Amino acid sequence: MSFPTNSWARFQKYYSEFPSIGLASDLSRVDFPDDFLVRMEVPIREALEAMIALEKGAIANPDEKRMVGHYWLRAPALAPTPELSEAITKTLGDIHAFASDIHSGKLTGAAGTFVNVLIIGIGGSALGPQFVARALGNPSTDRLHPYFFDNTDPDGMDKVLAELKSELGRTLCVVISKSGGTPETRNGMLEARAAYQKANLEFGRHAVAVTGEGSKLDQFAVAEGWLRRFPMWDWVGGRTSETSAVGLLPAALQGLNIDGFLAGAAACDEVTRNPTFIGNPAAQLALMWYFLGDARGSKDMVVLPYKDRLELFSRYLQQLVMESLGKELDLDGKVVHQGLSVYGNKGSTDQHAYVQQLRDGIANFFAVFIEVLIDREGPSLEVEPGVTSGDYLSGFFLGTRTALHENGRQSITLTIQDTSPFSVGVLIALFERAVGLYAHLININAYHQPGVEAGKKAAATVLALQAAATAHLARNPEQSYTAFELADAIGQPAAAETIFKVLRHLSANGRKVRITSGTGTAVRFQA
Repeated sequence: MSFPTNSWARFQKYYSEFPSIGLASDLSRVDFPDDFLVRMEVPIREALEAMIALEKGAIANPDEKRMVGHYWLRAPALAPTPELSEAITKTLGDIHAFASDIHSGKLTGAAGTFVNVLIIGIGGSALGPQFVARALGNPSTDRLHPYFFDNTDPDGMDKVLAELKSELGRTLCVVISKSGGTPETRNGMLEARAAYQKANLEFGRHAVAVTGEGSKLDQFAVAEGWLRRFPMWDWVGGRTSETSAVGLLPAALQGLNIDGFLAGAAACDEVTRNPTFIGNPAAQLALMWYFLGDARGSKDMVVLPYKDRLELFSRYLQQLVMESLGKELDLDGKVVHQGLSVYGNKGSTDQHAYVQQLRDGIANFFAVFIEVLIDREGPSLEVEPGVTSGDYLSGFFLGTRTALHENGRQSITLTIQDTSPFSVGVLIALFERAVGLYAHLININAYHQPGVEAGKKAAATVLALQAAATAHLARNPEQSYTAFELADAIGQPAAAETIFKVLRHLSANGRKVRITSGTGTAVRFQA
């Protein structure tokens, strides 16, 4: 692999600044030939036209016959009907009003003014709020301190509850689930509710729902008299919901500037509608992904933000990118097995982690560096004459980028001014748009998730097997079984391995099942 020798000339050609959103992009360290852009003029123009149609309300998710409207959330006037525009605007106003009531003490918990917020969700209902909370929060100025239930791990929930134990009466719970039936979120809500009840506190007095109208969660919140309910619309997917109530309510409660955040996303949307490659950073990203991964995701994307506040950005992008682009079938029903794998850490932590492999190991990736120009608010200490800690961070970024480039590793660099609400909104909107454009280039539906639904169905099947196995053991308390014998007894011999794993889990937790004899896969289980 070779790179042009006149790197300054290439840098000048493929470095772009977008002053209205405080962003710059550098594509000069991607070795695409000049004719690549010529060849891709028509495909990217068609992708941009499809995005315009999407924003006008076209059915962009054909599997579910749904519009895709996360762009309207930061520009309600673009929504295709006055009713949708009004609903978006009203929800934002309601979020501001509710957060104000919480902060002022107009609404309180059983033990007084709320000081914490526990966000209960999974996937897009947790990753976005977590990223924004970490990127923009400050423990010394946060109005409410954020905590998360983002899994159905009992030990993880116990850890959070232990931190909140003495302050449950001053902790607001925000439960986020569009359908209200997502098992992980439902379990987290029930665990939190039980903790409040154990502390003799009324859960409904401390709870808020973000959910679809009429959902199971919506009905539950009404029945138990929760403080408020905020909408989730079927035209907003979880992974693109950060500018909806899903992300805005937790951020507003934390005391973050959600108007600045929305302004950054809206400004980026405006820039990324530009029909030219040189004027559109999202089109640039989409085309670079297309080139670097041979239009099939053949290389991983390593996201390297050189800022602690952006540490969770790669986790957020894993869902946004991989759930959107990881598809077996294209829009024509053809098997394509598309995808774009994402992982990352933060600089300069990576100097001491996996940069060694990135430089010298298998070249199965490209890097996306994120540079933040402003080090901190106020002056910095000089750790050496004329050198600050921020200078070192910048040096490590530039040095790592050069070291990778010298060994034929390709990279994109995105530069932002700071980690303000505006800039974080820009980053989220930029990658949302790039994902949509790239999906059109490779002809897949970016807005459904059949693999996730398959996983949920498989989990339900496992729980049904668990119920059948434990019921059979309970009916035959004097009898012990190997996993295969029990699977055969309930008419599921092909599920012996699953039943073995389920019963080992139950026995380890002292629940309904014990091991009476045997070792390995020959152990015998009994009620």
